[in-house]
Amino acid sequence: MRVVVADDVMLTRAGIVRLLRDARVDVVAEAEDAETLLQHVRSMRPDVAVVDIRMPPTHTDEGLVAARAFRNDHPEVGVLVLSQYVEPSYAMRLIEDQPERVGYLLKDRVADIALVVDALRRIVDGETVIDPTIVQRLVGRRRRDDPVARLSVREREVLGLIAEGMSNKAIAGRLYVTERTVEAHVTDLPEAGSPWSPDQHRRVLSVLAFLRST
Repeated sequence: MRVVVADDVMLTRAGIVRLLRDARVDVVAEAEDAETLLQHVRSMRPDVAVVDIRMPPTHTDEGLVAARAFRNDHPEVGVLVLSQYVEPSYAMRLIEDQPERVGYLLKDRVADIALVVDALRRIVDGETVIDPTIVQRLVGRRRRDDPVARLSVREREVLGLIAEGMSNKAIAGRLYVTERTVEAHVTDLPEAGSPWSPDQHRRVLSVLAFLRST
């Protein structure tokens, strides 16, 4: 798995790179700003870019803008945003155009590098991974009339765990049900109105519907 790491804070960037390399992830380049990130993605075509949201020069949303730019040109390159901000709208902006191969985790998750590496692998496999803290905030909100609002409590639990990037097997273990039961719930989940094949994309489209329902 080939990864580019972009963060304007040198110590933070170096720490992430060190932890990833210790976990045997191939970090092929580092970037301190959005322009350098774009250059590295275009020249090296990594599997995933790990990106901070706020980067120079304005420290607002340059990381997100850069991620959307290189995803438009190279949709096969995944993106994992590491942010200190618990803001569902950032996740929504990131995946609304291309919901596959996208992740959003809080920066304090880096302390558990195994979780980050697992998220990277899921992104490479075409999944969407959203931080559990954001998922719980979305679950707790009152929703308007939408497909997610019509789900049962258990179906919402399944959808929330899918949004966290968990496999059917892991969800079954968490909820103490069989994998076949989880598969049945996944089949019944709402999609986001896309004409794509539900066999290939149902999980990521369900996560997109989940985020759009807030």
